[in-house]
Amino acid sequence: MERPGGAPAPARYPDDPDLLTQVLRPYRAKRCEYLTSAELTVERDPAGPADQLRVGAACTFEIPESCYIDDTGHFNAVEFNICFNQMFYYLVAKAVKERVVAPFSRWDMDDFWTRQLGEILITDLRSAFRTQMRGRLFQGEIQIADVAEWDASDIRDALVVIRTTCRFWDEHGGDSHGEVTAAILNPPPSGG
Repeated sequence: MERPGGAPAPARYPDDPDLLTQVLRPYRAKRCEYLTSAELTVERDPAGPADQLRVGAACTFEIPESCYIDDTGHFNAVEFNICFNQMFYYLVAKAVKERVVAPFSRWDMDDFWTRQLGEILITDLRSAFRTQMRGRLFQGEIQIADVAEWDASDIRDALVVIRTTCRFWDEHGGDSHGEVTAAILNPPPSGG
């Protein structure tokens, strides 16, 4: 299917409730499973080379009760970080499951589960809050801006660095956005 102008329509991977449940398992004990659904999209980047893909996810969130503080009445920086983490984990897990983009297309699900908590690190997080969000029911999106991979050498371990953009908004005009860089330590070897 093509869009007007001949550009192919994005590939859409619908919400996967079973995968989402597994991705959010580490949040269950703290009762902060905020991500309720996500749809992965993959499309050719019109500004990039023919083989360059844009990968993102459109997400829905619900925060019935804060996991760390009494109700502030608004979406705050801690919740921004938690919601980003949940979107990012789901995006990577779904990319691995569907084998849609390198390096994740070379991984299997065990590769992801092994690395989810201890080897995926946020190295830079910048968030901005344009207008106050109520933070109970809201939408979010994440987009991979770029991925850099380094194989192991005698001077450093293998590493994957992923730069992302994200934003959150609600039906009352609330709006926040951010740029987040994550590193994946000890990724599976690029040869398989």
